[in-house]
Amino acid sequence: MDPAAPDPLRDPTLYFNRELSQLDFNFRVLAQAMDESVPLLERLRYLCISCTNLDEFFEIRAATVRHAQDFGTVPTPPDGLAPATVLKRIHERAAELVEAQYRCWNEVLRPGLTENGVRVLARGSWSARQTRWLRAYFRDEIMPVLSPLGLDPAHPFPKILNKSLNIVVVLKGRDAFGRVGNLAIVRAPRSLPRIIQLPEKVSGGEHDFVFLSAVLSEFVHELFPGMEVKGAYQFRVTRNSELIVDEDEVENLALALRDELAGRGYLRAMRLEIAADCPAAIVRTLLQNFDLPENAVYRIDGPVNLNRVIQVYDLVQRPDLKFAPFQPRALKGSDAIFDLVARGDVLLHHPFDAFSPVLELIKQAAEDPNVLAIKQTLYRTGADSPIVEHLVQAARNGKDVTVVVELRARFDEEANLGLADRLQEAGVQVVYGVVGFKTHAKMLLVVRREGRKLRRYVHLGTGNYHSGTARVYTDIGLISADPDIGNDVHLIFQQLSGLAPAISLRRLLQSPFTLHAGILERIARETAHAEAGRPGRIIAKMNALNEPQVMRALYAASQAGVQIDLIVRGACSLRPGVPGVSDNIRVRSIVGRFLEHHRVYWFGNDGDPDLLCSSADWLERNLLRRVECCFPILDPALAARVKEEALDNYLADNSNAWELREDGVYRKLAPDEDSLPHSAQTFLLARLCG
Repeated sequence: MDPAAPDPLRDPTLYFNRELSQLDFNFRVLAQAMDESVPLLERLRYLCISCTNLDEFFEIRAATVRHAQDFGTVPTPPDGLAPATVLKRIHERAAELVEAQYRCWNEVLRPGLTENGVRVLARGSWSARQTRWLRAYFRDEIMPVLSPLGLDPAHPFPKILNKSLNIVVVLKGRDAFGRVGNLAIVRAPRSLPRIIQLPEKVSGGEHDFVFLSAVLSEFVHELFPGMEVKGAYQFRVTRNSELIVDEDEVENLALALRDELAGRGYLRAMRLEIAADCPAAIVRTLLQNFDLPENAVYRIDGPVNLNRVIQVYDLVQRPDLKFAPFQPRALKGSDAIFDLVARGDVLLHHPFDAFSPVLELIKQAAEDPNVLAIKQTLYRTGADSPIVEHLVQAARNGKDVTVVVELRARFDEEANLGLADRLQEAGVQVVYGVVGFKTHAKMLLVVRREGRKLRRYVHLGTGNYHSGTARVYTDIGLISADPDIGNDVHLIFQQLSGLAPAISLRRLLQSPFTLHAGILERIARETAHAEAGRPGRIIAKMNALNEPQVMRALYAASQAGVQIDLIVRGACSLRPGVPGVSDNIRVRSIVGRFLEHHRVYWFGNDGDPDLLCSSADWLERNLLRRVECCFPILDPALAARVKEEALDNYLADNSNAWELREDGVYRKLAPDEDSLPHSAQTFLLARLCG
């Protein structure tokens, strides 16, 4: 091949745009809301998840594209699309999603809930008695905390907080000062509940609810006595929420983040949602105020904050309308966790296996007089985390406790700042990681004296140290006393807390140093096997894929005959099924009861396979700009279990699986005439939870 010739595997037509692929994931989530085999309140939850995901998409992904358009700071992606083109397509595709969401709500879920005795009452359907109660509620509970603002030369357009509920009111007449009314803005404070439950004795139903936006629109005229309300239209603006801190220019990252957080809610606007019947002139005024193009307005047939109906899921105790509860499998012997792990590695497959052994490891380490030190990374922990309590107790008990707190964990920045303060007050050594690289690795190290020797116990995971998400995310955790793994984790912690030079690890792969190269080497090895006439096989499961070198390596492997199955939950920039390029690559996405979150990579290696679990997706940011950890499952029985449960099981799924086609469209799979239905998650619930 001529070295000066262009690489055919860099052809932009071989790649999907990451942002548009991520947006499409929410159509698969919404499909769960339309699936009649899913319990009704769970379908409501899926609808709300798709709405919340779309909010975050505009706050982060679309905002990043807008930033690239304005400042040209992002390299051209493999698909070659310019930021302006991507933004245009984002708005077109998002408009389709929003229309589908409200059609699902108005035509399917709301009527279905009503039929099952769960009513979300629209304004026009209130009885006289319901209206009287809601008017009294408005006057007693809502009106005292509202501060309507008339728009005139002395009162310019107010700052509108990100994702807050607002009403723009059209007025006619004069107020007490003789000012001519025109427009006013009513902002709903976040202290007000977005869903109001009516008392059964008033409404006649046990589960009757009303949106706050409906109550505000109905009674907003009471805020403007003596004036005529000609119209009231709810709206909501979504803003950029990506915090940008120049870490090379700040002396104290925590202080800089606190300053940035104070203004996060008022960054650049990305999207305007407004009532469908709002006059065009008012829409133009709002777009001008928020500096948004016309395609960034979404006219809404319903509440602009539809995701808030998730409160109904929590308020309605109807087991018949929800998934059957399950009890995660308990680990026998976890009351003496060190003895158990000393006898052999422990594998946990969440949420089917309980998260409690991880908590027990930290708790027993905090109390054990033989434990000398505890080191841990914390990315997301959740409010009132028992892990934090155990670490605080460990420090009080005289242990040397070091915690790497990632302050830049998106949307958890404020919580992590508070967490860091709490730990430091207790005497824990808190480290904020490495400038320019988020610490996304999930690692726990316990150093214990056993006789005359020190022994290291480690926990490594694909998910966060968060008891809540451990019940709804699929993840793999490994607890091990393997000396090589323990020493590798020790070296990484030294690197994070000090200024250690580059390190050589025996068992682990680490971003941003060896993980990217390690993946490429293993793909190249499979390619070499196939070129030599031996079987080449790769199975990998992750949340997202867009790293260009990895994708090109996979294409080359496919051309050599390597059979490749990728299980990618969300965004996938690789185009499967292209003749002569990727016809040996298959991509599927699983969307089910639990959020698919584990990252597992398996390379056949001609009968001597490698199986690795990791905190990292095959994304540029994870492989090149973060601190990530990738660990092998050394015990052959445990490795076989991970392959069967987390890979083979998911490749057999024909109930919750979507296949990505060459044209970029996902096709829902279904059992054929000769196959029985198979849901990977249902299979694991039955096998591991009984």
